[in-house]
Amino acid sequence: MKKIIGYRKLLGVNESADLQELKTVYRNLMKNWHPDKFQESEEQKVDAEAKSKHIIEAYHFLVSIAPETKAANLAEYTATTTTSGIQDFEYKGETLQIKFLDGTSYEYFGVPKAIYVKLINATTPGRFARRHIYNSFPYRMAGKAMEMA
Repeated sequence: MKKIIGYRKLLGVNESADLQELKTVYRNLMKNWHPDKFQESEEQKVDAEAKSKHIIEAYHFLVSIAPETKAANLAEYTATTTTSGIQDFEYKGETLQIKFLDGTSYEYFGVPKAIYVKLINATTPGRFARRHIYNSFPYRMAGKAMEMA
């Protein structure tokens, strides 16, 4: 959750920001912080590059967890979480990453350590996750296996 809050603060948006607002804020910030605007000194240019990279990262992250993005991918998410078993999971600082047998992985944010411990100790982790994780925490797709042609 700290990551989400930090990115929202950086872009100056609240949690109700839609994709259009995110795009507008992103474009305006990039106009102000684009490295090409800072040609006077190398130090300013380096600072602007770092700031613009952070803005880009925040924008892409917030777009990935936006309600519109979730709605567009809901069918695929539902299919994965209901039909594919859990292959592996990893927990780092309130972020739980679950890898599914279909090759897809999702990150869940703000997951308390107590929930993670219960997931580890669950007799059937998939059932526990469906009941207590999948639709309870903000999430985004973290990866998808390449399709074989």
